[in-house]
Amino acid sequence: MRQRCCERLATLLPEHQFHTWIRPLAPAEAGSADDVLAVLEEAAKFNEGVLSPLNWDGDKNPSSWKDGVVTATPGFKEAFKQFVDAGWQGLQHPAEFGGQGLPKTIGAACGEMQNSANMSFALCPLLSDGAIEALLTAGSDELKATYLENLIAGKWTGTMNLTEPQAGSDLAAVRSRAEPQPDSTYKVFGTKIFITWGEHDMAENIVHLVLARVTGAPEGVKGISLFVVPKFMVNKDGSLGARNDVHCVSIEHKMGIKASPTAVLQYGDHGGAVGYLVGQENRGLEYMFIMMNAARYGVGVQGIAIAERAYQKAVQFAKDRVQSRPVDGSIQASAPIIHHPDVRRMLMTMRAYTEGCRALATVAASAYDAAHHHPDADVRKPNQAFYEFMVPLIKGFSTEMSLEVTSLAVQVHGGMGFIEETGVAQYYRDAKILTIYEGTTAIQANDLVGRKTSRDGGQTAKGIAGQIETTEAALAKSGTEHALAVAKRLKAAREAFIDVVDFVAGGLAKAPAGAAKTSPNAVFAGSVPYLMLAGNLMAGWQMARALLAAQDALAQGRDVSFMQAKIVTARFYADHILCKAPGLRDSIVDGADSVTAMALDAF
Repeated sequence: MRQRCCERLATLLPEHQFHTWIRPLAPAEAGSADDVLAVLEEAAKFNEGVLSPLNWDGDKNPSSWKDGVVTATPGFKEAFKQFVDAGWQGLQHPAEFGGQGLPKTIGAACGEMQNSANMSFALCPLLSDGAIEALLTAGSDELKATYLENLIAGKWTGTMNLTEPQAGSDLAAVRSRAEPQPDSTYKVFGTKIFITWGEHDMAENIVHLVLARVTGAPEGVKGISLFVVPKFMVNKDGSLGARNDVHCVSIEHKMGIKASPTAVLQYGDHGGAVGYLVGQENRGLEYMFIMMNAARYGVGVQGIAIAERAYQKAVQFAKDRVQSRPVDGSIQASAPIIHHPDVRRMLMTMRAYTEGCRALATVAASAYDAAHHHPDADVRKPNQAFYEFMVPLIKGFSTEMSLEVTSLAVQVHGGMGFIEETGVAQYYRDAKILTIYEGTTAIQANDLVGRKTSRDGGQTAKGIAGQIETTEAALAKSGTEHALAVAKRLKAAREAFIDVVDFVAGGLAKAPAGAAKTSPNAVFAGSVPYLMLAGNLMAGWQMARALLAAQDALAQGRDVSFMQAKIVTARFYADHILCKAPGLRDSIVDGADSVTAMALDAF
């Protein structure tokens, strides 16, 4: 399989313009760069011309519910048909079921553009991607034959049904039940909330993946199973049959992503919704995590996407808005605000965060591709471990980053940023959900602490730190001013990271058999700061690698302005963002006690 590292840089153009370039930062096989460019150029045209103009309309005129029927924002249904007809849903799915079989690396770049153009719209195919991946991994041959081709074609869409009124992130509290039937189907009963695109009029059918307990199953997460519950039953010949007993009883009124209907679904009010078991009983959470991890990666990309759009908007405003003389006296009259140092600082912060997180997501996607398609198992295994470690960082760090970047975009606009008609406030509102759905930042941090760090005593984390140290050596060998400055910051951040890994792994190390873990409160008090430190370091590491690649390209005279900008951005990241890591280390390792010191009745 061809492997390549590409950087997507959106041009700084006015609203609704998303022309893109791919610039390989590493040698690629002959023709591969052209192939990538062709796909991304077509994606750019579609997103710019079709999806982006609907973004503002969707915020002003959200999807609506009446008598159980959800109608998408005007224009969305037609746009979705164009999306489907062009084959975008199947971009990274197997050709065996009608997909194009392109790498996740390419799919992520296309997904970013799609989310930059219209995040509310992009949520629908994102959830379908997760459903497809879950069925590919855990579905029976019969389920695959029945559902995958139409899901990949985009004729049908998919959803993920976890949350219930009494069970948010605590899936052990799930009460939806499934009763076995003589024909090997199940009758599903219960209420699911916060179901993204759980009901709509854009596709012929909706395939719900639902967590429920089979009658007599154990309590807690060990008793949860996963079911396919279609909106319309599917006949043996593949045609659609009767309406299943699942109905949308309302949709939520939200602060952002207003065009994306967030449904309350009721199962079984008229005798029971017909469901089909995915895999084995009581292993539903395991299977759902396949879908959830795909969605978590996708949400991280959404953070990058909305940050990119906010950055483009802010840059254009800063170039157009004339106010005050520059402090250095370079212009003896009022000038565009981009001449002011603090505005430049804000724009560089936005740019550096976005590029760092994009590089991290791209490298993780490349690892995913290697883990799933490389012929050598000894290559697949470490790439899978790397990808799994990065998922909570991409989801957690990139989405928290998007809040800072979209907030800065409002700040660059000043008072006009607080006015809805400017458009930038929408990005800020839309971004907030990204730190919440598919697991809050704290949930991602718990995953990082428990599954990704303490479970193996920090060995995976330290192995990645070893790779970072190799990059430090390459920076030192380069010897340029920028490389040496970045190396200094990268080393300090890596050492801070290792200290925290030791603290986490040691704090959760098991005492003698059966005893409680040593200091869980201290460790989890610093779990989110640990995630932010780790995400910062990993993104900074990729920016350091980009700097080295850009230096090499610059020496060859390739794409001079782009490579110079990449080097400057990497240096800024090190000086202004990566430098935060040691302080986070201190708050985690030395500040744990003060988090829980106050008496509860003193709050």
